[in-house]
Amino acid sequence: MSTVLKRLRLVIGTLVVAALAIAPTLAKEKQKPAPKKLEFTKSEQILKWINDYRANPQPERLPDVVHAMGDLGLFRDLDAAGVYIGFMGGVLGANPEKADKIVRQMFPMQPEDQVVLIRAIAYSGLPDWKGLLQTYIERMPARLVLIRKYLYGDGKTLTDLPLDEGSYVLDAHWGYYFATGSPEPVKRIVSTLAWTKDKDSVEKLTIGSMAKWTLATNASRDKELLDIIHAEMNTQPADVRAPLREVIEAAETFETGKIRKEALASIDELKAKGPESSRKFAWWGMAGQTALALGCVAAGAMGQVAFGIPCVVGGALSNAALKFMAPAQ
Repeated sequence: MSTVLKRLRLVIGTLVVAALAIAPTLAKEKQKPAPKKLEFTKSEQILKWINDYRANPQPERLPDVVHAMGDLGLFRDLDAAGVYIGFMGGVLGANPEKADKIVRQMFPMQPEDQVVLIRAIAYSGLPDWKGLLQTYIERMPARLVLIRKYLYGDGKTLTDLPLDEGSYVLDAHWGYYFATGSPEPVKRIVSTLAWTKDKDSVEKLTIGSMAKWTLATNASRDKELLDIIHAEMNTQPADVRAPLREVIEAAETFETGKIRKEALASIDELKAKGPESSRKFAWWGMAGQTALALGCVAAGAMGQVAFGIPCVVGGALSNAALKFMAPAQ
């Protein structure tokens, strides 16, 4: 037998041995079961998943969670869905290489629920979020007008949303933080603390007060968040640093109830002494929604659902909840 043939047989033999060696491994990989589908029967379970997310990020599970949110009706009232939309946007933004696949797996999606997906893509912060949105125009024909608004009109990204427009904006920023741990949404929330001393606007006073309460409540159970707001003491203006110092103290001493009481007292005073426009109660539906949505997120997402508050996260306000949070008339 020639030397060439001997070498050829040796090579073939080596390849066969290698193939036999990896065959069991390949077989095991083929037999590996798919991840168990997530099942949720109530919104508190979804909040727990959101709370646990950063400890074990699983962006590929987001489509299952979004479907569950839709099934539970958490998107029916968009003003109360900010935390979920912000969270969706945060997951997409933190996973640019997986974003297209994640979005694709959210379909089929009910046309009425597609609004939250469009907003989440816009809020994601992805460099080419418009390109991602445009990819799915044909999958969302019922939302063509809204898609065009974001692609060519005045549809706003998360950082473009005015903070004084009510609860939804704050909720969305919290959702993005819960998904990413990014300091950027926290910095915007912190900036509203200047409004905790506002003497002219019930709206701004309420937003600033709810931001103060939820910052303290969340930071008392989230070391990363506490570190972020500590760092903000070095960069924020004086009118923010004073209430921020109170937030830090309340978080470190677990005395967040004091902040809520002081906030309600300030709102009571402004409504009693402020201009007539500030004494109207029409806006309180939104203000109550801020208190409720953010208060329950602070409690539920941080693992403290039993907070003594009649929470209705993502649902309609109950009279008991609004009465609990609204200042006395």
